[in-house]
Amino acid sequence: MDLAQDRTYTIDDIYALPDGQRAELIDGRMYMMAPPNTMHQRISYAFARKISDYIDRKKGNCEVFLAPFAVFLNEDDKNYVEPDISVICDKSKLNESGCNGAPDWVIEVTSPSNPQNDYGIKLFKYRTAGVREYWIVNPQMKSVMVYDLEKEEKSNQYSFEDDIPVCIYDDLSIQISNFL
Repeated sequence: MDLAQDRTYTIDDIYALPDGQRAELIDGRMYMMAPPNTMHQRISYAFARKISDYIDRKKGNCEVFLAPFAVFLNEDDKNYVEPDISVICDKSKLNESGCNGAPDWVIEVTSPSNPQNDYGIKLFKYRTAGVREYWIVNPQMKSVMVYDLEKEEKSNQYSFEDDIPVCIYDDLSIQISNFL
């Protein structure tokens, strides 16, 4: 689908895409998404399982959602994203359409075709929308950037071998190499 970027797109345009075609919408600009590769899926699923197991053990209230899962970041029709993993603790944000507002924790697994979206555009958008914690997992570099957006502390970079502390949970750390 060839998109003219000189116009402003809305959520209606997202829902009008042909079956199987996925895109995200940030400030009225549409970003087409390629299907994830096998490594991307392995990483996403392993994270979701690890986080869900932790929440279940702690009898927590948060829920974990894997893409494709609609997140409407702002109260407008020009912002729609599908984070690879969304952790949502405020159940009032959830309805049958997805999440209305910022998830507490977002994890994006970069694609080789467009890592700049995760490191730039989405970082800014998630920060301004109120996401508390944002991870960018880069399988090619075997690295993870962790942004504690709630405390506005500087970001930290980790390798897949490191025990990566989770900002929103004091007693959880994740080592990616353990589940790959």
